[in-house]
Amino acid sequence: MARKESITIDHITTTAFEMTREEGFASVTARKVAVKAGCSTQPIFRVYKNMEELQVAVYLRAVDFFRAFNTEYPKKGVAPFTDLGMAYIAFARQEKHLFRLLFIEDKKNGISMYELLNGADGNVVREINMAKAKGCKDPGGLFMRMWIFIHGAACMTLSGDYDLTDAETEQLLVKAYESFEKV
Repeated sequence: MARKESITIDHITTTAFEMTREEGFASVTARKVAVKAGCSTQPIFRVYKNMEELQVAVYLRAVDFFRAFNTEYPKKGVAPFTDLGMAYIAFARQEKHLFRLLFIEDKKNGISMYELLNGADGNVVREINMAKAKGCKDPGGLFMRMWIFIHGAACMTLSGDYDLTDAETEQLLVKAYESFEKV
């Protein structure tokens, strides 16, 4: 009878993903994952051809995590792009290492930033349609202006230069929308 594998692909991927959340993507090496998973490097390379394959799996797990975070984030719909902005900034604040991996580092694995944001739920499209329904003449252009603003605010959280509360952030996003909508 064959020996049951105690270190599964899910265990290895989950370990590497949690290491990324806690320490950053650069911390994911075969030896460090093996130590955290409680095994040698042999089980890692039994299920993954190489570290790049494991890194792709971690990246895709991060994509799913972000999409779930974005979907579950409370929606108020105060003004177009505020829900998207609030969720994105909160993700940067709460998941700094995953944010860096998904939106800063150059490891896109064929997934554009727009595809990440829009997701299966059509988050960006919904916000653009909301702007159009409110009479915006150039909702795509408005999205681009808002996105530059939102991404900048989110990036500021990484350096600790963004200390606004959620209420202040929401007010700022509404004011940015109102200003950019007039352009």
